[in-house]
Amino acid sequence: MALSKKPVTGMKDILPEEMEIRDYVISVIKETYGNFGFTSIETPCVENLANLNCKAGGENEKLIFKILKRGEKLRLQEAQSEDDLVDGGLRYDLTVPLVRYYSNHANELPAPFKALQMGNVWRADRPQRGRYRQFMQCDIDILGEAGNLAEIELILATTTTLGRLGFKNFRIRINDRQILKAMASCSGFTEEDYDQVFIILDKMDKIGADGVEAELLESGFDKASVDSYMTLYRGLENADNPIEYIVEQTKQALPEGVMESFREILDSVEATKGDFFDLVFDPTLVRGMSYYTGTIFEIDMPEFGGSCGGGGRYDKMVGKFTGHDVPACGFSIGFERIILLLLESGFKVPKAGKKIAYLLEKGLSSDRLCEVISQAQKERESGNQILVARMNKNKKFQKEQLTAQGYEDFKEFYREELKR
Repeated sequence: MALSKKPVTGMKDILPEEMEIRDYVISVIKETYGNFGFTSIETPCVENLANLNCKAGGENEKLIFKILKRGEKLRLQEAQSEDDLVDGGLRYDLTVPLVRYYSNHANELPAPFKALQMGNVWRADRPQRGRYRQFMQCDIDILGEAGNLAEIELILATTTTLGRLGFKNFRIRINDRQILKAMASCSGFTEEDYDQVFIILDKMDKIGADGVEAELLESGFDKASVDSYMTLYRGLENADNPIEYIVEQTKQALPEGVMESFREILDSVEATKGDFFDLVFDPTLVRGMSYYTGTIFEIDMPEFGGSCGGGGRYDKMVGKFTGHDVPACGFSIGFERIILLLLESGFKVPKAGKKIAYLLEKGLSSDRLCEVISQAQKERESGNQILVARMNKNKKFQKEQLTAQGYEDFKEFYREELKR
């Protein structure tokens, strides 16, 4: 069987230019989130298959890379179902591993716990622009904070990070699953209908209100309920104050305090945010994961033409592991899409010092080599980036390559006897 030099479909090799940007972005993320009190954690890339299939991952549960049992546990001849062959899988996101981690270590962690987790995840998905089968995720989560301070901190930490990376004019769309449920309930839909109704509603930005109405009717929902539902959403378009409109229209179904808390999030972020992004209430925002219980948000980047991250409140997930619910809320940056946008824009990592190449001719004496290495170390200590490399025969081409990598100065070292 011939060996292949190409990576597996949906995965990629990362060249030095991109790796430099990725390392820089990671450093900015860790520093900024650290300033907000988040602490780094790490979880294994492999999770128990039962955890990954716990109805918390939505459509991602269909995309798991499953792992065969090992050693004596793998009995191919006796296997009658998939469960007899596999017991683990590569994680498809960082939320399920985080919840398991917290459930296992809650007594050792502060309350509330502010977690930062970065790592690769795997999905057997169809690759496309900005979407791979192996990709880096970057999540911040706050567990143990029932109030809306969690949402406020998550939004401000995330937008501050994006601002530091130079992104402007993006939007944070925000909604609440309780608002979605109240609007559906007041229209006559039952709780069993919600997931399917919300999946269709989530297409509003692509197919419009007429398209959503037609698809709801095609799905067999009662015409009176669909008419009432669409009247609510069409009324929102003309409302001077959308929040007051929803309060008035859904007051019988909306839990007490939901809109007051929601307003407080909007007001607090608006009062402290810069002018490089907009916070927008979007009553059609759904988010795909059914585990969300309250506030949900999403990052819209005009350069990408779609979502570059999102998150929300998931107060019922810890209870799946422990039997006791713990309030939890998280926000994830679309790390790979951010990197893609930076690469496409020609982003260069800012440097405090210079990039200097030391080119050494072959045959340099040991004493002279020690002097050069010592000199390079001193320049590194002063903040410069020093590359020490042997001089190629085609020195002109070598310098052109190094210049393309950002080296702006060259120092050449020859054997003493050739200088005479």
